[in-house]
Parts: sequence; structure tokens; C-alpha cells
Amino acid sequence: MTISMYGMSVPVFTRMLTNLLAIMDKAEAYAADRKFDTLVLSEARLAPDMIPFRGQIMIATDHVKGCVSRLAGKEVPSWPDTEKTFDELRARIQKALDLLSTVQASDLDGSEDRQITLKLGGNEVTMDGETYLTQRALPNFYFHVTTAYSILRNNGIPIGKRDYIG
Repeated sequence: MTISMYGMSVPVFTRMLTNLLAIMDKAEAYAADRKFDTLVLSEARLAPDMIPFRGQIMIATDHVKGCVSRLAGKEVPSWPDTEKTFDELRARIQKALDLLSTVQASDLDGSEDRQITLKLGGNEVTMDGETYLTQRALPNFYFHVTTAYSILRNNGIPIGKRDYIG
């Protein structure tokens, strides 16, 4: 049995973003219990040269909107990267979830063969939709969701594998 492009993308993105919202709830509760502002967590990073938590959320949601839009042959929505607070980051995740809820399996039918062109390192790179999804969009999405999780865990938030996987 072959899994569809829809099955490999929309349900995966939806589950992980939903889990991320629950993880953020735990982080907010942790901050409230210890009486510190969640802006500390929004700006937290694992290393000085890494993107902070808020950036990880922005990039993860960028991969979601970019992936489903490109696979469906639609224009990628433009979202300003201005979120700083947990409420703003939650709203961005919800915007991505709302977008995902509009995608139908039929929107992605045949997208495994659709040619996707990206600008990478100043160069245009073209690949088929299946390669784009499995070797570009999903790995990048998971990297940024995992890094967001790791930043919160590194800051003492009591979360574990079950929170990440859901």
C-alpha cells in the first residue's frame, strides 16, 4: 500500500503542531508557577548562534504553509515574522492549523510528480513533489519542531517524549 502525499503531510503537520501547542501550555504553566515572563522562553536558544524558540516556531510554520501550498500548486501565503509572545506564537501555529484544515486530499493528488522550484543558497533548485516533501519539507519541519521542544526542555520545562509525539 502506498501512502498518499496528503497522508504524508497534512496529518503529520497537524499532529505535531497540535502537540507543540500543548507543550507551550506546559511551558506557560511552568513560567507562571516560577513567576517569570514567557518572553524569556521566546528568546531562549540552545547555543548563542542558534535561532531562538520564537524563530523555530516561525520557520516550522513556514515549512507547513510552503509545503502544502507548493504541493497544491498554489501561491505560498506571506506571513510577517513579527511574533514574540507566546500568545502571538500560538496564533501563528493556529493559523497554520487553520490552513491545513482547508487542504483536501484531492488538492495534493498527483503532487508527487509536480515540479517544485526553490531558491536555496541563491540558486534555484527544482525537484519533484515527493522529493521535496520527503527530503526537504518534512526534515526541515521536524528539525525546527524538535529544536523548539529542546529549547523548552533545556529550560526546565517538564516535558518528555510523550509530549513531543502526542
